[in-house]
Amino acid sequence: MIPHLNLQRQTEPYQQELAEAAARVVASGWFILGKELERFEEDWSRYCGARFAVGTGNGLDAIALIFKALAFPEGSEVIVPAQTFIASLLGVRQAGLVPVLAEPDPATYNLDPAGIEALITSRTRAILPVHLYGKCCDMDAIRAVAEKYQLVVVEDAAQAHGATWKGRPAGSLGDISAFSFYPAKNLGALGDAGAVVTDDEALTRRIRLLRNYGSEEKYYNELPGINSRLDEIQAAMLSVRLRYLDEENKQRRLIARRYLNEMRNPDIRLPDASTCEEDAWHLFVVRATDRAHFRAFLEQKGIQSAVHYPIAPHRQKAFPEWHGLSLPVTEQLHREVVSLPLFPGLTDEEQQCVIDAVNQYRLP
Repeated sequence: MIPHLNLQRQTEPYQQELAEAAARVVASGWFILGKELERFEEDWSRYCGARFAVGTGNGLDAIALIFKALAFPEGSEVIVPAQTFIASLLGVRQAGLVPVLAEPDPATYNLDPAGIEALITSRTRAILPVHLYGKCCDMDAIRAVAEKYQLVVVEDAAQAHGATWKGRPAGSLGDISAFSFYPAKNLGALGDAGAVVTDDEALTRRIRLLRNYGSEEKYYNELPGINSRLDEIQAAMLSVRLRYLDEENKQRRLIARRYLNEMRNPDIRLPDASTCEEDAWHLFVVRATDRAHFRAFLEQKGIQSAVHYPIAPHRQKAFPEWHGLSLPVTEQLHREVVSLPLFPGLTDEEQQCVIDAVNQYRLP
């Protein structure tokens, strides 16, 4: 079986370095808010082209902490793509704000800038573009709308480590950004981890306080914060993996380019290739009108696939208040998307098997 993702194979080249980094942390006797975190925050902010980075416990917390730090009035609205992982919406809601769902661009699957303006009300305070699957949103168009209405742009860059938009890195394209370092991400920790990136010094200080119980000095609390600190072990792991991120993304682009060039099947819609060399290719997502049949065919050929994501947020049981919404583009995408194997370490032979299977598939 060709796996959709193989983290063991992906991290195998760095196992010795990862083990040495973990041993260094253990020997130091310092496990929270120490030098490993400081080092990674400095390196990650520099990589993203920003002044500051703040490590958090996970990507969801990074989003929630941003909106808590922005301190919008409770009930303020944030425009969020309806085609996204649920964490994007949960982070907004955890800050006491209201997500307003926007349809995606059917070509790129990202937030459609053309649909934003119609959703803006007197309560709108921010736009949350999500760089889905490792492709940056059209940030020029989104920033233009935001500037017109004086809205904050918060990037959800959880899937876009190393992606760029017109040469500028994800994480530097909005006013502030959130990253996840979940193990399956292009830059993955060996557990949960996240970060906030921004040029805003005042926001950075608020988020540092909020992630640590609202405290800068132990037992003295300036804000009602939470506990969401990127620990020293995970910071050390990320520092190792960051050294290889560009090379791994290069491998992802080579695989994606090969897929795009060699897959030829009118029954399978390939992803947008217009920004192929700038995308991080976190996922290679195709569309099939009969997804169940297509995935069963791949399984018979020994190829594992995945679905990102099977249920649209407004159809989730967690959000009954949205069940009456009609979002046809989002709903169609959630019926059709299929993620094919793409990760550093996927062999040429395995890639060929995936290509052959896609080209051989026929609708029933």
